[in-house]
Amino acid sequence: MLSVLLAAALPAPGVAPAPAPAPAPPSTLLRPQTVAPLPGGLDRVLLVNDNNPELITAAGILLSTFARQGRGAPEAHLDLPLSGRFDLFSHHVYAGRPESLDSTLWLAVLAQPRGPQPVTLQLLAGSTALSQATDAVQPSAPFLPLPELLPQDGTVFSGPGSRVATELLERHRSPLLPGSWTLQPGAPTTLVVLPLPVKGLDPLLNGRNLQLRLQSSGPVSLATLAAFGTGNQPPPPQGWAALLDGPLSPKEHQPTPRGSKGKLIYSRVSGVQIGSVWRTTLTDQGQRWLSASRAPISWPISSLERGSLGTGQVQTAELQVLYPGTAWAAHGNYGVEYDLAIPLRNDTKAPLQLQLALESPLKTDAPLGGLRFNTSPARAVMFRGSVEVSGLDDDAGRATGRRRFHLIQRAGQQGPALGTVSLAPGSQRQLRVRLIYPADATPPQVLSLLPVAGPAAQPAVKQSPAPPASSQP
Repeated sequence: MLSVLLAAALPAPGVAPAPAPAPAPPSTLLRPQTVAPLPGGLDRVLLVNDNNPELITAAGILLSTFARQGRGAPEAHLDLPLSGRFDLFSHHVYAGRPESLDSTLWLAVLAQPRGPQPVTLQLLAGSTALSQATDAVQPSAPFLPLPELLPQDGTVFSGPGSRVATELLERHRSPLLPGSWTLQPGAPTTLVVLPLPVKGLDPLLNGRNLQLRLQSSGPVSLATLAAFGTGNQPPPPQGWAALLDGPLSPKEHQPTPRGSKGKLIYSRVSGVQIGSVWRTTLTDQGQRWLSASRAPISWPISSLERGSLGTGQVQTAELQVLYPGTAWAAHGNYGVEYDLAIPLRNDTKAPLQLQLALESPLKTDAPLGGLRFNTSPARAVMFRGSVEVSGLDDDAGRATGRRRFHLIQRAGQQGPALGTVSLAPGSQRQLRVRLIYPADATPPQVLSLLPVAGPAAQPAVKQSPAPPASSQP
């Protein structure tokens, strides 16, 4: 009998075995609730967004706001003065060169006054990190498989975007970055030179994230450049200056034209966006507080085109200038700070206890009457980063000061709760939530206020996953 069963299980000679059945699509559930647009909007601070190409394949100008006139490759310059408060977000990957297993790509930031007078450039906060460090000097943040929720003590990171956003949230300044520079007119000043090494790595792949918050005393031009040095040494200052007359480093990921139907390729950003901070207060209409009875309620974080979660709100920063063939808006709002105040009030006659959570519901643009989540863990990680919260309960149910958490969230993941808020009838509690949207995340997320008992969820409904409608993010 066993031989008969084995024979029946084996394919006939010369016949290919039947392909293994595809894994069943994940089940989902719809959590009925309010999904409201996030009040307020981005400020007007300019943010130099340098993320295209992500994978650098050749030396050259990555992004330049220098004037075009008199340059060898005028099309490589966006010709936009930066003055007062402005930021820089830069995120790139290097995979080595075929002819060399120990090559290092060097990244530099240059700046120069737009006028005839010296300019002081102050670093208000700044951080940089590699995916993998090859020496003890360079800070790094490997993509560690961390638990979904950990207290953030300043040492918990997963990926360079996670580390840099966390340190910037703490108003940290990396020891690799000077506190200020005096820019002399007539020639560019090299602000910082940073390595992107691959020596000793397997695979040959490394990434670097850099974010700077800057204040200038006058108008300046800024550029980010990539170049190969000699041995373990970067190019000399005059070598960086000469690169400003050279070509652009090749871009990647052509975007779908704005307004097109069908599949949407977001592409990556290479331009200067309008907006660095989204600061607002979440209240009921016409009130100075938010009724705790509104829970369950969620607000999108980093909502984008075709990912508004039914609110119709696209939070993506617009670009003042950009390179052709790159993203036409700053999809994902990488490097943007969200600073949200929530003056909660229990206007009912019963005590209430709520949970506060940052969540990663399944992306949609359609109003569903709630948010859709997976019932089993997905593989794709959607959020790696830190959140700072003030006003949560301590062990005695009283408001605490600032607490920071590090989150690892997968696609369609609910919670986990960051903490609870207990409110007696008529009482109030001031919450504050801060995060900097990290480079190693995929939007959108939501900030949720949920009853501790939890809303009644619809039964999980199995469905086939739809084909991807967009890429990057």
